[in-house]
Amino acid sequence: MFSLHDPILRPALFGVFLVLFIIWESLQPKRDRTFARLARWTGNLGLIVVGSVVVRLILPIAPVGAALWAHQNGVGVFNTVPMPVPMWVAGALSFLLLDLLIYGQHRLFHKVPLLWRLHRMHHTDIDLDVTSGLRFHPLEILLSLIIKVIAVVILGAPALAVLVFEIVLNATSMFNHANLALPQRLDSVLRRIVVTPDMHRVHHSIDSSETDSNFGFNLPWWDRLFGTYVEQPAAGHAAMTLGLPIFRDIKSVGLWNLLVQPFVEDSPELKTGSDSKEGGNETSPPS
Repeated sequence: MFSLHDPILRPALFGVFLVLFIIWESLQPKRDRTFARLARWTGNLGLIVVGSVVVRLILPIAPVGAALWAHQNGVGVFNTVPMPVPMWVAGALSFLLLDLLIYGQHRLFHKVPLLWRLHRMHHTDIDLDVTSGLRFHPLEILLSLIIKVIAVVILGAPALAVLVFEIVLNATSMFNHANLALPQRLDSVLRRIVVTPDMHRVHHSIDSSETDSNFGFNLPWWDRLFGTYVEQPAAGHAAMTLGLPIFRDIKSVGLWNLLVQPFVEDSPELKTGSDSKEGGNETSPPS
């Protein structure tokens, strides 16, 4: 039986899912690559290391730790309601509400210019694969963690539910960014319960109207409920252009260049003629 404090569980599962999806997308790739894996993976995987260090130094309390603290101190909705809430009910509701929070946070990061400056680095990856699901700026990771910790404490979410949510979210993020060619029939069934690679790939289109859709990372229902769901990319998955009109050269995939992207102003030489017309000015978030 594992402990909620077990420091090995999440890293071990992370490694298992990472290797599994790397093998799977190697056997069934959806799209041809623009850049070699090694060139991109050095930066994408390096961000995990930097992000982990930043989070540990600045905000050592994790969402699971926050949930345990809230339970021990009687803080949060599920810990203070007059009638006891069954664990499975509190857990299921916490999972759903945390996933809705991630959906809303994702939309917010697209709408607020300052937050978009951080988040757009995730969108400058022009070759989606499993490592793209890990490609987030350390400052965005830190902000996201703060938001999540606050939500967990307010809810009084059960620690086990938070742990499960964190593991599932991490796995589904790698899954739906993977360069996987799923059979269309299987995709149509899966996207009823989880965000699939084909569904999320639309969100990484250079077309700003498609970038502003399919915000879900885990559950697909919020996009349908709030009118942000797009079934397929207009150009088709094989022909669609991924990324943004800026930061499209090989030098942009290095770790240092990824870290400084939020602080680099857009410039005409970073854009291609056709892409800049299609994607618009990416200093501002997609509209």
